[in-house]
Amino acid sequence: MPDVNEQSPTLVSQELIDATLRAAESRGVPAADVTLRDIALEAGISRSTLLRRLGGTRQALDEALRAAGVEPSGRKSVRERAIEAAAHLISRQGLATVTFERVAVAAECSVPSLYVTFGGRDELMRAVFERYSPILDVEAFLAGPRGDLEDTVRRFHRLLADAVEREPRVLPALLAEVFARPGDDNVRLVFQSATPRLLAGLGAWLSAEVSAGRIRDLPLLLLTQQMTSPILLHFLLRPVTSRTTPGDLPSRDETLETFTQSFLRAVALPAPESGD
Repeated sequence: MPDVNEQSPTLVSQELIDATLRAAESRGVPAADVTLRDIALEAGISRSTLLRRLGGTRQALDEALRAAGVEPSGRKSVRERAIEAAAHLISRQGLATVTFERVAVAAECSVPSLYVTFGGRDELMRAVFERYSPILDVEAFLAGPRGDLEDTVRRFHRLLADAVEREPRVLPALLAEVFARPGDDNVRLVFQSATPRLLAGLGAWLSAEVSAGRIRDLPLLLLTQQMTSPILLHFLLRPVTSRTTPGDLPSRDETLETFTQSFLRAVALPAPESGD
């Protein structure tokens, strides 16, 4: 028989959660700083009714907000902190060093909260790569308006260079793992999720250029590698090269233009002559 003094947790309605978030947004403050009076006003009820629905304490509301992925104090969610912490660990120490225990310490959260948020390490790694690789940038770029072939290649090369140089340097760390341990399970996991998306986006554009007669009909994987590999390798090595042979290193813009023209010379087809 249950203890008569035992209280079941108060269930906070989505309506009250939404009202709290609207009040916080309209006032430009964290949810924890919104008064109960303002929440009640936003929800269209009295303060006493709000308190009654919360079981007489604000704690239930704060717990409901956290369950919805919102930190009442305005602090970033566990998911955001964990992704950022894992990215910095990868950048500084490599892919294999990322464990839930280390991420929890760096993100100032518990290991169980990471399992609740991600389910496992694999999903955390996918989220990190999604955030810090060029995949999302490439997809957005290819989905938007583009210029002619030369302009598109030039802008795409700049996008890749930006991704390699972005801090924390997750992409260089991942590429270094590929060179050092190509058969490692961590490497396969990341690139198995990324490669199909890259081929689907960039590959579709390259296939369209082939069909239009603007570039040579080569195997799609080789075309993709020919467009991306020189840029990735150069900017991966550029920090070292700049210290060992600084006088021989061309500027960033000159480098990008050189690779753009090299790709075009290798694969671009001459425009068909117009008839009289």
